[in-house]
Amino acid sequence: MPFFQYKAVTADGKVIEGTLEAADHSTALARIQEQGQLPIRVSSDEEGGLLGRELKFPWQKKRVAQKDLLIFTQELSALLGAGLPLDRTLTILGDLTENAYLSEIVKELLREIKGGKSLSEGLAMYPRVFPRLYINMVKAGEVSGSLDRILERIAEYLENAEELRNYFISSLIYPVILAIVGFGSITIMVTFVIPRFAEIFENAGAPVPLPMQIMLAFSGLVTGYWWLILGLLIVSAFIFRKWVNSEDGRLSWDKRKLNLPVIGSMLHRIEVSRFSRTLGTLLKSAVPLISSINIVREIVNNKVIASSMEDIKSGVKKGDGLARPIRESGVFPPFAVHLLEVGEETGRLDDMLLQIADTYDREMRTAIKRVTALFEPAMILLMGLIIGIMVVSMLYSILSINDLAI
Repeated sequence: MPFFQYKAVTADGKVIEGTLEAADHSTALARIQEQGQLPIRVSSDEEGGLLGRELKFPWQKKRVAQKDLLIFTQELSALLGAGLPLDRTLTILGDLTENAYLSEIVKELLREIKGGKSLSEGLAMYPRVFPRLYINMVKAGEVSGSLDRILERIAEYLENAEELRNYFISSLIYPVILAIVGFGSITIMVTFVIPRFAEIFENAGAPVPLPMQIMLAFSGLVTGYWWLILGLLIVSAFIFRKWVNSEDGRLSWDKRKLNLPVIGSMLHRIEVSRFSRTLGTLLKSAVPLISSINIVREIVNNKVIASSMEDIKSGVKKGDGLARPIRESGVFPPFAVHLLEVGEETGRLDDMLLQIADTYDREMRTAIKRVTALFEPAMILLMGLIIGIMVVSMLYSILSINDLAI
């Protein structure tokens, strides 16, 4: 059985650490609770190994990763749910948080709260760490007196976002490695291998075959004018970035992304899922609908969808509900609009929004699997074709020298 390291809080509020042997994570949690302790963090040896840790670089000291924020939220929710007062909870978390910058923030929050500020007011002092969604949900929890339950919902939201992000990154690892290896192989052949053939033909005094002439010309262009090519790429990237950062450029680029084959539908699903999950989580946390729409507008990355939020908000203010303005905006799929109408009719709009998010998350995962399943053999075929043409051209050139010698 694996060993689990844990941190827990005793009945008198002390933080303790220990190790126990258990069949799985749930069994470890149960055994800690049986001892009258509140588990804060439980991880196995495998999870705590080198591969399970986030690498920290010197330039990242003043940064709070999404994973660190998730862990902090889970621990804050657990301690408040156990009945500990907020000041005692923040005192514990100030020593418990592994991220040095986040630990400083927690200790500063404690000082602000002791000075008379609320938790949401303290969080608002760090907008780069705690997004507006986080702050408004905490404010709603303070007003309703259910801060621990609101923090649970925030943790669920962050966990879903982190899981989706990790899934996307893990799906891209193999294609990216494949592309890097293929590009590296072609670069080595163009810059080192092919130029050697020019020397061979020059020493042999033989005419250069047409395929080799083409490859030598391309190799000469790359090796002789690499600085110009690199400069053009840098200037193009700078111009493109400046255009994308402009209001019209960003709107035009986001519109084009949504119209891309295959990729466009995936991006659309991601934005609809983000919109639905954020709005559903806010409504479930008793944040007013208009305020929730304003927050969602900042969360959505695509400007085409974000620009429709103003019309949606105007429709809500007129009393048209949510589904009708969204349908008229034309940027949401009919299936999502239909579920929203059902949610409004049944009075379960928040639950229906979360269901829409779950549905489009599953569809997005399926789409990623299909794209990567198609991309990997296509990349292998393309790289194999390019390298194969080079190799065949070099073999043909070698044979032509032998024929000349005969």
